[in-house]
Amino acid sequence: MTSYHAVVWLDRKEAHIITFEQGVVELERIKSRSHHLAPGGHAGTHQNMHGRASAHGHHSPEGGHATVDQDYYHKIAQALTEVKEILVTGPAQAKDEFRAHCERHDPIIAKAIIGVVPSDHPSDEQLVVIARKYFIKYDHMHSQK
Repeated sequence: MTSYHAVVWLDRKEAHIITFEQGVVELERIKSRSHHLAPGGHAGTHQNMHGRASAHGHHSPEGGHATVDQDYYHKIAQALTEVKEILVTGPAQAKDEFRAHCERHDPIIAKAIIGVVPSDHPSDEQLVVIARKYFIKYDHMHSQK
């Protein structure tokens, strides 16, 4: 279904894609298939706080961060192909990684992303409220140009 607005809440495990148009709201969830940790991680003070840095400050094999699942981000982008304006939100880095993925691989989706904002874990209903307020403010700002 073609929709004018969508909000995407995502972390590295799951995405909630909510499209809405004049009272019609549709929800799709996409789960990442990759929850593996990349070997290594950041060296230095951050690692020392977690006890994972070697004595020389190199990456440790037992440390690490979740790897970027490009297939997961591509599936999210595919779900947004007919959306005109997209708000991306979520905790941590997945929202920024998704935007970067779109800029490299899905430029049409990248152009439709009008905002990337941090959020914790709102309910789907709260996401719709957040998105509607954001789109009203965005549309108002752009109508004055």
